Amino acid sequence: MNGFYSLAAMSTALVTGSAGLIGSECVRYFADLGFDVVGIDSNAREYFFGPDAATDWNKRLLEKRYPSYRHVQADIRDAEAVARLFENYDFELVIHAAAQPSHDWAAREPVTDFTINANGTMVLLEAVRKHTPDAVFIFTSTNKVYGDNPNRLPLIETDTRWELPAGDPYHGGIDELMSLDHCTHSLFGVSKAAADLMVQEYGRYFGMKTGIFRGGCLTGPAHSPAQLHGFLAFLVSSIVNERHYTVFGYKGKQVRDNIHSRDVASAFYSFYREPRVGEVYNLGGSRTSDVSVLEAIARIEELSGKTANYELDPVNRVGDHIWYVSDMSKFRSHYPDWDYTYDGETILQELVEYATAGWHEQP
Repeated sequence: MNGFYSLAAMSTALVTGSAGLIGSECVRYFADLGFDVVGIDSNAREYFFGPDAATDWNKRLLEKRYPSYRHVQADIRDAEAVARLFENYDFELVIHAAAQPSHDWAAREPVTDFTINANGTMVLLEAVRKHTPDAVFIFTSTNKVYGDNPNRLPLIETDTRWELPAGDPYHGGIDELMSLDHCTHSLFGVSKAAADLMVQEYGRYFGMKTGIFRGGCLTGPAHSPAQLHGFLAFLVSSIVNERHYTVFGYKGKQVRDNIHSRDVASAFYSFYREPRVGEVYNLGGSRTSDVSVLEAIARIEELSGKTANYELDPVNRVGDHIWYVSDMSKFRSHYPDWDYTYDGETILQELVEYATAGWHEQP
């Protein structure tokens, strides 16, 4: 069996990046529904961002809570290891959440970034096509595929944020029709766009049930926060633990919409139940949880009783968004039974509670 277990189960799911934020939430969500779940994760996050960002703690929690969970310590670029998984399991669902997730880090090792995000996705798509072509394939993409095109919107500066006029067509959020072309993406944005397009193409060309979810800021207590990835969790952790924090560019008035990982997992479940072919959705908190960095700092200070120690660096990250809010209307029209269970306030309250109690407690 090449070191892998063979399970006979009614429903078996594969989750890549299974010890990360979205991956681990999906393991919990689908295991609680009765799925047998196999996870693959190489703890590459520690290599990217250092020991504080390691995810082994999360893997141990999953193995302790779910005895039927099977964890495979492997790299998604390893076609032989991935093929062995598909030889030993009959997957009905594949959730691909593994990635190099930082547009800053991608510039350090562009080849590593591209091979993980683009080539690794291709390895998984081919494995599904050859072994379980009827499986549902869900890909965790990113809003960075739009590059800095959102920065061309007619933004207005206020005291605490950049904002769109109320009558602007994009005021409610950015939809899936925004162009991916003629802009600066960051190398990370390009590697994810390559994967995004390939997942679409495997759906449309081969008829596979593939769903692409372009995430805004995905967050939750299962994050291993790092400066280069996981904005809100890292900001909360820095303030609660009285660490210095640097805000890069835009006077700290850049706006993001945050969605809780539990709501991401439930959105994936909605798609799994009624899958489509090569469909693309923007996925974020929309106007339920849009917040600027300055606004988030002020609210975290109130919730934690701590004073933030931060500085404003005038230099923004390459390709970074000034304002990004997701338009979820397409997904919600396709899956009207889905809804948020967390808004911006409850997300912040939970993050502050976990950071105060000790980040790596049971999520």
